[in-house]
Amino acid sequence: MRVVALISGGKDSCYNMMQCVSAGHTIVALANLRPPAHAVSDELDSYMYQTVGHQAVDLLAEAMDLPLYRHTIQGSSLQTGREYSQTEGDEVEDLYQLLKLVQEEVCVEAVSVGAILSDYQRIRVENVCARLGLQPLAYLWRRDQAELLREIISSGLNALLIKVAAIGLDPERHLGKSLAEMEPYLHELSEKYGVHICGEGGEYETFTVDCPLFKKKIVIDSAETVVHSADAFAPVGYLRFTHMHTEDKTEVRSSSHQSCSAPQVHS
Repeated sequence: MRVVALISGGKDSCYNMMQCVSAGHTIVALANLRPPAHAVSDELDSYMYQTVGHQAVDLLAEAMDLPLYRHTIQGSSLQTGREYSQTEGDEVEDLYQLLKLVQEEVCVEAVSVGAILSDYQRIRVENVCARLGLQPLAYLWRRDQAELLREIISSGLNALLIKVAAIGLDPERHLGKSLAEMEPYLHELSEKYGVHICGEGGEYETFTVDCPLFKKKIVIDSAETVVHSADAFAPVGYLRFTHMHTEDKTEVRSSSHQSCSAPQVHS
């Protein structure tokens, strides 16, 4: 099938694209929902979407040499019950508008969705797909998270932590670290505190700088650390990318380290 991939830049959306290709489907376009230009914070109070790292999403399209369709998140989480029905002003309708736009421009039959655990997200994506006659493809759904994380890292996908929001994760120490670097520590946190190894409880978010589907790799040249909440036990912080670029994978440059560090900025 011809697939449009919903991407946030995170490991899950990128690895699900890899699974789609392995299953014989073709990724023909990318789609992303971004925060409003006037938003005070990169981190929206959204039940549905990862918005941290949105500054570099266009580089994913460049790295994959695919068209990117974007829509600004205008709604909010109005209907938060177990089921969802079409509700004007809900952020789910922004997803509907985005995929409708893609359908008008490109022939697509299915949607790649990187959902692992959230029934809230799954139900809403399925609702939108049903209304548009599209088939959702969620190959990561209900996978064992420890096994899945090992598989993602082993696949050659390189993702960096760009948001932390869990006990044991420190913005100053862990932002910019790669999943490969963090894997042993994430297992420790899971055993001690019950943190989801893949971050499915919102404990952390990632941005993918390289994977086998990329024709180029993404290099984060500089970023600043924003402390969203200075909680003593589980501080919330994220990276705001300030300069980044793509480069051929054959090039070896000092700027292309697997992790990046950043000065701290309070907000």
